[in-house]
Amino acid sequence: MRDIHGLPITASSAEAGAGFDRTVLAYLKYRADTPDHLARTLAADPEFGLAHCMKGYLAMLSYKQANVPTATEAARAARSLVARATARERAHVGALEAWIAGDLDRALAVWEGILADHPTDIIAFRLAHFNNFWLGRPQDMRASVERVLPKWSRELTGYGTVLSCRCFAHEECGDHATAEPAGRAAIEIDPGDIWGTHAIAHVMEMQGRHREGIAWLTELERHWAGGNNLLHHLWWHQALFHLEQREFDAVLGLYDRRFRDLAAPLTRAQPDLYIDVQNAASMLCRLELQSIDVGSRWDEIADKAEARIGDCLSAFTLPHWMMALAATGRDAAAERMLEAMRAFGEGDGTVARIVGAVAVPVCEAVLSHRRGQFSLAVDRMRPALDAMHTLGGSHAQQDVLCQLFLDAALKAGREQDAALMLTRLATHYSAPAEQRIGHTSAARRLAH
Repeated sequence: MRDIHGLPITASSAEAGAGFDRTVLAYLKYRADTPDHLARTLAADPEFGLAHCMKGYLAMLSYKQANVPTATEAARAARSLVARATARERAHVGALEAWIAGDLDRALAVWEGILADHPTDIIAFRLAHFNNFWLGRPQDMRASVERVLPKWSRELTGYGTVLSCRCFAHEECGDHATAEPAGRAAIEIDPGDIWGTHAIAHVMEMQGRHREGIAWLTELERHWAGGNNLLHHLWWHQALFHLEQREFDAVLGLYDRRFRDLAAPLTRAQPDLYIDVQNAASMLCRLELQSIDVGSRWDEIADKAEARIGDCLSAFTLPHWMMALAATGRDAAAERMLEAMRAFGEGDGTVARIVGAVAVPVCEAVLSHRRGQFSLAVDRMRPALDAMHTLGGSHAQQDVLCQLFLDAALKAGREQDAALMLTRLATHYSAPAEQRIGHTSAARRLAH
């Protein structure tokens, strides 16, 4: 039996094979019903090893320690079932096992090995793209997509996803001229391509095209029905465009009714999902840096942060948890979180090394900034600046940390450090610093 891309799969029935195809396509399209398709696939064939592996992948994609046992059980089941499966299917199980063990470098090597032999394996491609992103490796994202692109064509299902990934990878590498046509081509294939929509929004953010960005997202929103929590991130992008226009009421409206609506089904299903936490905390921080009162909105995030102390699977989320703890004055919880991060950072996993070397000092800086210890905040973060990209996240997402550093440097009277940060930011943004809301104060002060 073969999947939608002609790759052999070891399934017992056409029903299971078709269900797996639907699962993969739903995953590529960021559909909220992806787990439902997978459940039906496994019901049709409980001994489908690659489907069990996919269950493990989906659990790991939550970047939540509490879901690792689910992934571990799925990997165990998959391993017992793929002895007579294809080498490609066995390799996928090996990648899942490496991921669970914390060895993302090995997992990435396995996925790229699969792609070398099977460049249309869209699961390996998408997982490599995603994990390279959350490890701050845009050049690897770009290299991966460029290696497989010649083997793809518009006739292949999933080609739009490859183009969307090409757009995002090139945007993060600063090549907007290559990025935007790829993203627009993806949207021509499927106007509901959420990743492609998102990638173009990033291009517009970096180029200061804020009004155009609002129009872009507003026009395409009608195609997003059935999407998962990445929809919240698109609304976060829309709020970011409004923030740059100093339309703070619009930002808070989007916060409460779109990307942090606690009563919304997507939020209730996963109230502490890493991307949602990043969206919420980073926007509240940005607003406060503009002297906007955000009321009690920090409280529910801080509650969730306390419950997740010791969970370090998403390095980039850690400073956002810390923002909430610091904003609500939960100093004891903040110290416990730092202690747990230091312990995790002593491990030898891919993310453990990043947490110990980068996330710890950045979180210390976040806490020091909130305490009014501005010079200390600069001292904590400055040595980590060169490696801060390894926390993961885009240039647009990481900018909240850059803004915190700028604010601390200015308040500490450390203009050389502020100038250093503005120089670094100039490599990502097309618009001058004076036109970027989070960088304006520093640019004006340094101009005098």
